[in-house]
Amino acid sequence: MIRYIKGTYTMQFESGIVVETGSGIGFEIFLPQGSPFYKHQEGEEVMVFTEMIVREDGMSLYGFHNRETLEFFRLLTSVSGIGPKGAMGILGSMPVDQLRQAIALGDVKSIAKAQGVGKKTAERLVVELKDKVGIPDIDLETGEIYGQNETAGADGTDARSEAISALISLGYARAEAFKAVSSIGDEGLTSEEYIKKALRGLF
Repeated sequence: MIRYIKGTYTMQFESGIVVETGSGIGFEIFLPQGSPFYKHQEGEEVMVFTEMIVREDGMSLYGFHNRETLEFFRLLTSVSGIGPKGAMGILGSMPVDQLRQAIALGDVKSIAKAQGVGKKTAERLVVELKDKVGIPDIDLETGEIYGQNETAGADGTDARSEAISALISLGYARAEAFKAVSSIGDEGLTSEEYIKKALRGLF
């Protein structure tokens, strides 16, 4: 098992890069679309976390910029009907944090936008992984979310999704949590602020 490859980024191909190690061997590594490695310059030193897939027709290396994305790749390929290419398509469609939120919230529509993933596959992914993805830890008194990036995007969408997920983790029904957060007219708030406002409306 090849856990990671550290070496020189020598070239890029359509779906990944080649990394040459000190032994003079160039490893072809497939990457998700939008991987940070595509921003590197040829000749730079890189360390790529990898998963090697062995099949009858050959061996392939799939690479990731951190362990979290690698572990999520493994989680995705554990779902029936999702192979390495499908998992790479999903990981290339949105950041891991957003993907985790989409699965937790049952957002089939967003997941189904990934290349090679249809509605049925997205639904199966949600069913099989919903209980396996992490959910935010929340302080019941302050509404503070731990281990999350609380900086909202330009339209506050990510912060609203995090707030909905946190409310669901507290035991509120998905529809109830969605309604409470969606009813907040303020834009650009942090997830913590959305939670506090939503909780006031729910009590």
